Amino acid sequence: MTSDIHLAFAHPVERSEALARGNEPRDRLSLRDHVVEVEIGAFQSERGQTQRVRFNVVVELRPQTGPVDDDVDKILSYDTITEAIATELASERLNLLETLAERIALRLLREPQPMRVFVRVEKLDRGPGALGVEIVRDRRPELTQTPAEQAAEHPVVVYLSNAAMASGDLSAWVDRLAAGDAPVILCVGAGDTPAPVAAHPLAQRRIDLLAIEQNAWVLAARDPRCVVTNTRTEIDWAMKHDQICVWAPSKIVLDAVDGPSSAPRDAMALALWFGKEVSARRMVVIDDAPATDIPEGVEVLSLKSAADAL
Repeated sequence: MTSDIHLAFAHPVERSEALARGNEPRDRLSLRDHVVEVEIGAFQSERGQTQRVRFNVVVELRPQTGPVDDDVDKILSYDTITEAIATELASERLNLLETLAERIALRLLREPQPMRVFVRVEKLDRGPGALGVEIVRDRRPELTQTPAEQAAEHPVVVYLSNAAMASGDLSAWVDRLAAGDAPVILCVGAGDTPAPVAAHPLAQRRIDLLAIEQNAWVLAARDPRCVVTNTRTEIDWAMKHDQICVWAPSKIVLDAVDGPSSAPRDAMALALWFGKEVSARRMVVIDDAPATDIPEGVEVLSLKSAADAL
């Protein structure tokens, strides 16, 4: 019991050594006390400001089959660990340390050498001590797939104007999209009823995003094949199960590290930004008079031409 308690608070290197007893010894690559200023946390008080987060990582490596010969290309670089941390921090704003630790571990396990990864992540500014989480992940095929391998095919992203939503051809368009060979994500703007106006820009941003989400639910109610989704996990699951997503943008937009430059009221620009975020294979706008400058490669269809072009 004393040993277990010691290991619970020991550095990941010690835990790695303890878990290896009686098993084939492995080489270990470690990163100690790597501190980064980052915005993270589920509480409203943690939004809009950074805090110090400390990382300790140990990577157990597949045994070398031949001499290293002082060749850097034959080993796992220390930079791989710090780059995994930096990449996950830059991908989106996260609420949970658990999510961050999991993503770092899985990113490292996609490299050919690692067999097991220990990740400890701690917040240093949320109390009198360090508050954190530690995880251990082993190399398993279902965990080490890349996001592209885990997700369904790249989707078709379709922006529908309010006139398109109200069209009597909507069901036929959904039929054509559902019969295609790629998943479908539908995007909408706010409804025609004006949204409330707030004095603060951050409050207005949330109000405008919620107005879009209200309209997303209106669209989903018109066809049982459509489901409202607001997280990457929900979107991936829906695409894998042949459901048509209707994007509710609040979470993904608010959590984006490099978010859209346009305001949510420019819903078409927001949808085109989202299309790039999900690596859409095709982006379509159905609107008789688009107000946004349309980038090259985006198809613009009138309500009359949509039935034949989808």
